[in-house]
Amino acid sequence: MLLLGIDIGTSSIKASVVDGDTGQLVTSAQYPDTENTISSPFSDWAEQDPEMWWNCAVNAIQRCNNSGKYNPKDIQAIGIAYQMHGLVMVDREHRVLRPSIIWCDSRAVEIGNKAFQEIGEEKCLSHLLNSPGNFTASKLAWVKANEPRVYGSVYKIMLPGDFIAMKLTNSITTSNSALSEGIFWDFKENAISEDILKYYGFPKTVLPELKPVFSNHGEVSSSMADLTGLKAGTPVCYKAGDQPNNALSLNVLEPGEVAATAGTSGVVYSVSDQVSYDPLSRVNTFAHVNHQLDGLNRLGTLLCVNGTGILNRWMRDQVAPQWSYSQMNEAASAIKAGANGLTILPFGNGAERVLSNKTIHSTITGLNFNVHTTAHLIRAAQEGIAFSLKYGVDIMAETGTAPTVIRAGKANMFLSNVFTKALVNTIGVAVELYDTDGAKGAALGAGIGKGFFAQPKEAFENMKSIGSVEPEKELQEQYQSVYANWKSILDKQLKN
Repeated sequence: MLLLGIDIGTSSIKASVVDGDTGQLVTSAQYPDTENTISSPFSDWAEQDPEMWWNCAVNAIQRCNNSGKYNPKDIQAIGIAYQMHGLVMVDREHRVLRPSIIWCDSRAVEIGNKAFQEIGEEKCLSHLLNSPGNFTASKLAWVKANEPRVYGSVYKIMLPGDFIAMKLTNSITTSNSALSEGIFWDFKENAISEDILKYYGFPKTVLPELKPVFSNHGEVSSSMADLTGLKAGTPVCYKAGDQPNNALSLNVLEPGEVAATAGTSGVVYSVSDQVSYDPLSRVNTFAHVNHQLDGLNRLGTLLCVNGTGILNRWMRDQVAPQWSYSQMNEAASAIKAGANGLTILPFGNGAERVLSNKTIHSTITGLNFNVHTTAHLIRAAQEGIAFSLKYGVDIMAETGTAPTVIRAGKANMFLSNVFTKALVNTIGVAVELYDTDGAKGAALGAGIGKGFFAQPKEAFENMKSIGSVEPEKELQEQYQSVYANWKSILDKQLKN
């Protein structure tokens, strides 16, 4: 059985075709070749056009089709992964009403903070497992308050993956996992949060039809079959946010298992069967892809740092435009740990939840014009990214989540030996690397939703680690000292 996975990323959209019988990748493609931009018309705003995502998705699918390695009509199920927390709004004709307010947009922070206080901190944490914060519900409240004409035209709101599924199938659905990431889900009641709807004044009808993550979310329409080359009637059988989906792609489904990724943002994601939360909502708990309403708890605690891969990209674009990423990694490898006293805080991509929704911006400290080179800057940036994840992992440990091993796809920042060794030796936990990514995970998720795999674990029977990076005592000692200096600089920034 051939399965199609689509990953709606911030920088690009990727499509992968997977042979369900072997679990092997048939082909993959991404679009565009350069990275998509984020529009920031005002400070701390971040928007993208949902129709741009759709255009990129179609082009990525067509590139896969053009490989000639399979017949597109043989694809029997589709899965979609997507950048989390974004707000998409459409009218009754399914027309997009405004650009999507995406995950790293910070405009709704104060709206969410006020809701946290007025609904009640204990009630929010015990029912929603999070502060309303800067998540999708608060973004919608911002539109209601600031763009009443747009809000008055809304038929349905969606997450980015719901929108792509709507374009393919003309059906609008969602799941409890998606609603939880938007802070619309009440875990005590196992239902849509009446507290959030009432407080913000949203009608329940604005939310899509609720379906399980692994289920039929609609079938490819005739017009979209003509456009994409797929067979009309092919079902979309799975939709999940990029981090729950990344965990799925790494077979992280059971309590104690931990996944990590470092694309535009950096994430450590731990699965638990315990309903727990961080009292300060610096790390966030959502329904995992296999969380069930009958009492089988599978919750994902998510640590997210906005400014990870985007900092590495900024370094390439602004500091080393003549180098590829691999050349950057090679140059940074020649510099010793600590980058000769150069320190970078990577928090330049909006309000950071791990910093209690503060926006402190990125800073470079200790720069010496007579000592430091381009390679030092790259080294300090990659170490700063690793240290920011270590900072968040320590917060996760306060909630009872302490990883003993971390699984990650060998992609993005994990292609850098500097970043990976800095992460492993600062946290003190091994990282197992796998040849997988979000699009492949979404394809396997489609196979689970289609029923091709009787149990989710069956989808990963052929998955093997392609390597492991273990902590080294000497490097651990070096990085403990470097991290302590980095954290002291962060602590000073947070006090200002």
